[in-house]
Amino acid sequence: MFSLVESFRSALQSIFAHGFRSFLTSLGIIIGVASVIAVVSIVQGFSASISSEFKGLGSNSLTVQAYTPFEEALQGKEHVLSLGDYERIVAHIDDISNVSPTFAPFGGFGTTVRAGSQTSFTQVLAVTEAYMESSQVFPQSGRFIRASDDASRRKVCVIGSKLLEKLRLPADPVGQFLEIGGEWFKIIGVTEEKGEAFGFSKDDYILIPFSVGQIVAGTSTRLNISISFTVDDIEQIDAVQGRVTSLLRQAHHLKPGQRNDFKVQSAQQLSDAFEKIVGMMTLVLGGIVGISLLVGGIGIMNIMLVSVTERTREIGICKALGAQRHHILLQFLIEATTLSLLGGLVGLVLGYLLGFGVAKLIPGFPGAVVPWWAVLMSFGFSSLVGILFGIMPAAKAANLHPIDALRYE
Repeated sequence: MFSLVESFRSALQSIFAHGFRSFLTSLGIIIGVASVIAVVSIVQGFSASISSEFKGLGSNSLTVQAYTPFEEALQGKEHVLSLGDYERIVAHIDDISNVSPTFAPFGGFGTTVRAGSQTSFTQVLAVTEAYMESSQVFPQSGRFIRASDDASRRKVCVIGSKLLEKLRLPADPVGQFLEIGGEWFKIIGVTEEKGEAFGFSKDDYILIPFSVGQIVAGTSTRLNISISFTVDDIEQIDAVQGRVTSLLRQAHHLKPGQRNDFKVQSAQQLSDAFEKIVGMMTLVLGGIVGISLLVGGIGIMNIMLVSVTERTREIGICKALGAQRHHILLQFLIEATTLSLLGGLVGLVLGYLLGFGVAKLIPGFPGAVVPWWAVLMSFGFSSLVGILFGIMPAAKAANLHPIDALRYE
């Protein structure tokens, strides 16, 4: 233990005796660790934000959407879900509620809306009364779309809070009128604010009754709807998912082994799929910036070899006084590892500050998150680099013959 403590003290003394050289030596480690921590913290913050969005959908909710493989999309094909699919789910699937079909009557990008002299471009969705519960969208003021609005094809709308600002509407716009696609709609409610994600508002939209959306889209338009609903008993969510899949496969005349042209996903499955993508992205980005750690390790090995050369006479004196091979080996190995660990510590702090700084500079971007495993990884990899690239200089120092070392000029 005394030998270990003395080796560590000697390593710190040598590092601080050549402070500037030690800093330049560990610069590669500092940059490598800082890069890894910054990238991981930003990606993990992004992942945590998206996961919270999926959790907001409710753990017992399911969403059914059309799915067109990329290769088929390149050929101009597009699979859709029709109103018939919605009606089949309502008629044949038990233990579900709040079944809501949704589609964009003006296309996925939206349309121009006008209030007085103010205009804005926003997304318009045609929904039913059940959309409120299935998608967890609740009115902040006024009311939500009702079944009676849908049945009577009433031209009413519920708007997101961001649209109040863009169209310069009063704080309580209920009763005001908006022009949407050349038609006038009465505002009956404003939804609760959900904030921003990655610089884009989650409150910039308009909801209109489903039947009105069908009229707007016209009979010549091939509707492609998505269907969301809640499962009454969360324990039955997998069973319900299986029944919906079987029902739609039969309705779409898909043969055994043929790929589904739709997706039935729960909020948890969407979250898991996203986290898998984020995990792969983190691994790839971490591996790329981690190359700088290897460069830093080569720098440490180079300087430690120089240090062995500079301290050859010192090594000879130590051996002449009785120092064993393992004492010399331990001394230089601890010095290389300490140098690498100090670089890792500085890199950890810089990476933490860099990640949070970048996240704050991007409007609406979620805050950076530094997971515990990233901290352990940075110190672990720094130690590994110090040991791997310090072993050769340490072995060289330990193998010096005392007489040759004492004669060295």
